[in-house]
Amino acid sequence: MNSKILIVDDEKNIVELIRLYLEKEGFKTICAYNGDEALSLFNHHSPALVILDIMLPGMDGWQVCREIRKSANTPIIMLTAKSDTFDKVLGLELGADDYMTKPFEAKELLARVKAVLRRSEAHETASSKEVSYEKLCINIENYELKINDAQVDAPPKEIELLYFLASNPNRVYTREQLLEEVWGFDYFGDSRTVDVHVKRLREKLEGINANWQLKTVWGVGYKFEIKK
Repeated sequence: MNSKILIVDDEKNIVELIRLYLEKEGFKTICAYNGDEALSLFNHHSPALVILDIMLPGMDGWQVCREIRKSANTPIIMLTAKSDTFDKVLGLELGADDYMTKPFEAKELLARVKAVLRRSEAHETASSKEVSYEKLCINIENYELKINDAQVDAPPKEIELLYFLASNPNRVYTREQLLEEVWGFDYFGDSRTVDVHVKRLREKLEGINANWQLKTVWGVGYKFEIKK
């Protein structure tokens, strides 16, 4: 198992705090203090996970996240002082796996790191890597989403969510169950995270006339419904 984690923050005391907690738990760490350095270290070391601040000198965290997502599905936890809902949604849309605001408890961050890594490892070892339906194909190994045989760009968590629901057709899941199954049991987010991802998936799936649909079950949650 790759236990190397890249910590990116321009505040050296925060980097040092995170480094100490992670190394105490047996993780190896690499530290960067700006966006350019972060990408260089990422490409050189291929870490298992990235803890990424948004407000960085030069290239900011949004740009770093975009660049990483062009070539890798490495889990990313955004760590930032920006707590607006817009910023959280943007981070998730860009492909972040979790979003934590400052000030933070190091123990909570550590719990999130472990939860995100567990989910990532579970997907890597899943026996079935692909789910296909009419006009739809989801490959969790390559993180590819194809609609009408055309590849569609989507953040990893959107693909994981659609893959999970499509792997369990006609079964209704609450938002809390989806947070547990897709984001991990120790995920500390709220149910709006699921709603954001479903909304974005529906935008990508809009207009497809097929024998399935991503359906809201009012007052309960969501399901991948196979039409009769």
